[in-house]
Amino acid sequence: MVAKLKAGGEERRRRLNCALDTLHHQVTNLAGLTRKIVSSKTTWLVAGLVDGLDQHYEAPPLPIEFTVIATDGSHIDVDRHKSTRCYLINIGCAILHYGDAPSATLDSFPCLYSGDEDLVIAPTGVKGREQPIEGALLGIKRGVDECHQLARLAAESPAGSSSLALLDGSLILWGLEAYPEFVIEALLVKGFLSYLDDIRKINNGKRLALASYISFPRSADVVNSLRVALCPQEILDTDRHCKDCKTRECDMIAGVRDRELFSNVLSQGERSAVFISQSSIVLKHYGVHQVYFFYLKADDEIARVEIPQWVAIDKGLLNLVHALVLDQCQRGQGYPVALSEAHEQAVVTTADREIFWQLVESSLVEEHLPSLSSAKSRSKRTRWV
Repeated sequence: MVAKLKAGGEERRRRLNCALDTLHHQVTNLAGLTRKIVSSKTTWLVAGLVDGLDQHYEAPPLPIEFTVIATDGSHIDVDRHKSTRCYLINIGCAILHYGDAPSATLDSFPCLYSGDEDLVIAPTGVKGREQPIEGALLGIKRGVDECHQLARLAAESPAGSSSLALLDGSLILWGLEAYPEFVIEALLVKGFLSYLDDIRKINNGKRLALASYISFPRSADVVNSLRVALCPQEILDTDRHCKDCKTRECDMIAGVRDRELFSNVLSQGERSAVFISQSSIVLKHYGVHQVYFFYLKADDEIARVEIPQWVAIDKGLLNLVHALVLDQCQRGQGYPVALSEAHEQAVVTTADREIFWQLVESSLVEEHLPSLSSAKSRSKRTRWV
């Protein structure tokens, strides 16, 4: 593996240099590229342009008083080998206030789910189509609960202080695209987006911004916009044009990530231009919370910071996100310290999981309820020699 990576180093540098040349060349053709992106149909995500391509902005000054609120989560999944079906979600929270009277509040909010209404999502009036909440779907529900707790804490943020509500990971619930519409309705529309709306409404009386932080992103939305620029077709339709294309101009920058691109554009503390995510689930459901994003250089990392539309179009809130996220990274050795602290409160260790299931089984025994487990589970816990 290492030998292959070493051998391909020169090719990767050549593709990155080509991407950088294309980025700077398209600055004079932003209007034309914007029209081409809007008109084209691609099977890969292409960033929508807002204020340019290679623009970079220095961090604005910090407010005198400010608060950063962050949540993160962990969970214990349903185990089909255990005697009862249940799961646990633990949401860790950090509220860090900076200024003349600095303070910190760290807490966690565990919740056990075991009722029939908690274990499945069912469409209204339809039997037999229930979607069990476990595995990947439980991970999505945990993200919804993180946002719910963030909205609760944001409502209690101090008046007169600038605040940032911060989530870990993407604002886009990517995994929901694989589920039926009634699951999207329950978790996204009535869940995640409703909590984002609660946070947005707080700005009527307080100055509060919302953002999510993605460390070491693998996205290539901006690079894909350069692929559209390189394509000789006036309007690109990948389903029609790519299979018969002989020249493959876009392959000249294939495999380049956005973070590699902006590591050569941004200086320490700077952010990129703002871009729009054109994910299908965002375009269909998010409305005023349509996801915008920018890249930020903090220490040796290029991070992706996602914000809803109502933050992106408010210059004051956008600058607040830039300043506070950068400050958090500088305080936290390259990663937002509030998210690190929230994670510490949320983490569920292997020992915690074992104790949890022991408590479940012992509680069943105390109440004279059956506590049967699968033969596979018993085998793993039994010494053979």
